[in-house]
Amino acid sequence: MSQTPIRRRAALAGAAALLAAARAALPRGAFAQGATAPEVTKATLGFIALTDSAPLIIAKEKGLFAKHGMPDVEVTKQASWGSTRDNLVLGGGRGGIDGAHLLTPMAYLIHAGRVTQNNQPVPMAILARLNINGQAISIAGRHAALRTTIDASPLRGALNAESKVAMTFRGGTHDLWLRYWLAAAGIDPDKDVQTIVVPPPQMVANLKVGTMDAFCVGEPWNDQTVHQRVGYSACVTGELWKNHPEKVLGMRGDWVAENPRAAEALTAAVIEAQRWCDLDANKAEMCAIIGRRAWFNVPVTDILPRSQGIIDYGDGRRVTNPDIAMKFWRDHASYPFQSHDLWFLTEDIRWGVLPEDTNTAALINEVNKEAIWRAAAARAGVPNAEVPGGTSRGIETFFDGKVFDPANPRAYLDSQSIKKLGAA
Repeated sequence: MSQTPIRRRAALAGAAALLAAARAALPRGAFAQGATAPEVTKATLGFIALTDSAPLIIAKEKGLFAKHGMPDVEVTKQASWGSTRDNLVLGGGRGGIDGAHLLTPMAYLIHAGRVTQNNQPVPMAILARLNINGQAISIAGRHAALRTTIDASPLRGALNAESKVAMTFRGGTHDLWLRYWLAAAGIDPDKDVQTIVVPPPQMVANLKVGTMDAFCVGEPWNDQTVHQRVGYSACVTGELWKNHPEKVLGMRGDWVAENPRAAEALTAAVIEAQRWCDLDANKAEMCAIIGRRAWFNVPVTDILPRSQGIIDYGDGRRVTNPDIAMKFWRDHASYPFQSHDLWFLTEDIRWGVLPEDTNTAALINEVNKEAIWRAAAARAGVPNAEVPGGTSRGIETFFDGKVFDPANPRAYLDSQSIKKLGAA
């Protein structure tokens, strides 16, 4: 009898030692068993060759999907945002994709059936923001003498109704940055120029052969435009709106509903990749990885400088400012703020992509899955201090002095002199 407590203590100590050894053998954040295990080990994710797809690529290359119990995740290149949409509509089970590196508004436009065949809604879910900042507006070299910068007004006399300015998807982020920039200078993007769609990897080639006057796209295509001496950057988008939201990890809504633990595991892996990508010490390796033939097939010299905040505009201006460069984690870059989704919906209402009577609150409630992000952040070991306290980042201020108050989006719309209300 007297030996029983001793034996019990010894047994408990042995069990604790075994548990400690098991924990040490598994990487932090590995969830392969029990209630946290993903329902599936595979998901097919699409990406476009843009620097802000790096978290998906790094999560694959560094084994982070596998670490979180999903070793069979595939990350596949898409030709354009249009093909990304089509493959999302198709779905992974029918040879398409389950989710993607995606323009934030695209998730809502697909969900609402605004950009799908026969306007058929396909439920979507936003699990994380992938980045803030990191896009640019480039101008053809033939307009170099105008020295256009963040102020687009020098283009008013050079562009006409036949001039072509390109973006990547109607109602997407690049479309909205380009429209905001033009309209702020009194140029109506629907009347004074032709706004056309060009896939990101084809932007430089089209500028080179003279088929367009300007474009808005993510990196590395703006820096490549400068390096190939076919144009220059008027501005980077972090100058239009500091720390503006950009891409998301978007998934089909049915996939998330059927695989909630897998959705959390995917998001945790991407969050870990974002934290890795945002470390200055990792920038060169990140750019070397995504520049490989299997991913972008782009020289590292076209990717690395702007990733570090070193911006050669191509017109004699050079700055080093990491604060307006692409961020993957800093300044809550990964968190899917509802207030940012509301801005995108408001801008798509402004330009007639969505009807004025759109129930934005209902849409955001259906698509934005910030609860999954919070659970995934805990799963990935994110300190509480790095998790935002609320769903809104508050009032936002733009380069032209306009403000967006998420509590009053109508006032923001009313403040814009150039707009096209009413669904197209």
